Amino acid sequence: MQDYLLNEYQRQVAARRAPAYQHLRRTLQHAIENGSLTAGQALPGERELARLLALSRVTVRKAIAGLVADGLVTQRQGAGTFVAERIVKSFSALTSFTDDLRARGLDPRSEFLERGTGEVTPEEAMALNLSPGAQVIRYYRLRTAGGSGENRTALALERTVVPAEVLSDPALVENSLYAAFDKLGLRPVRALQRLRAIAFDAEQARLMRLPEGSPGLFIERRTFLDDGRVAEFTRSFYRGDAYDFVAELHTE
Repeated sequence: MQDYLLNEYQRQVAARRAPAYQHLRRTLQHAIENGSLTAGQALPGERELARLLALSRVTVRKAIAGLVADGLVTQRQGAGTFVAERIVKSFSALTSFTDDLRARGLDPRSEFLERGTGEVTPEEAMALNLSPGAQVIRYYRLRTAGGSGENRTALALERTVVPAEVLSDPALVENSLYAAFDKLGLRPVRALQRLRAIAFDAEQARLMRLPEGSPGLFIERRTFLDDGRVAEFTRSFYRGDAYDFVAELHTE
């Protein structure tokens, strides 16, 4: 790895004029993107990189800070800097945020920003096939994974609306909406989803601990029960640097 980083850094320096921290940032980014550094792998320490590339530790620290801001690496206090895990989410299977993270050995959590009951809005009524005046449960959650407290990684913001006839009490959801559905014997059996690229606005970026304008992915989902009722209407804003979305396609 040391020989690779040294050779790649020298190639970056020869290819363009730029500050040294940018050359190092591109060197490490290239190593991550081509698989030389893999998800969960520790980066060489600041002191080691500084010695290997004849750089100051301030320069190394600035390069790594840029990779952290890009979501390519994460820093764990007292442990070092690691290549960030990317989460593969299939568009071919009906899974929840909790399902996806647990499948990768991660610990999913929800921080409730809003939770309550109210009257359905016209937009919600159309999405949920409800009559005007119907009652719904609303959740606004920050979805996280990783360590504890400030060390947890914010991965998504979700706004979810559920008909009160499906879920009668907001308190039934402790962490996972689908776990609550399972307890009631109401697991959704199919979904309609659409996806588009977005940039996080100032408020979203603050909650996600990202720079304003950071790239994200917006997913709108409607799921259905086996009796045809709509179980949920969810609008999710995912970190664009943490997810790979895949779908299995077949010829007709």
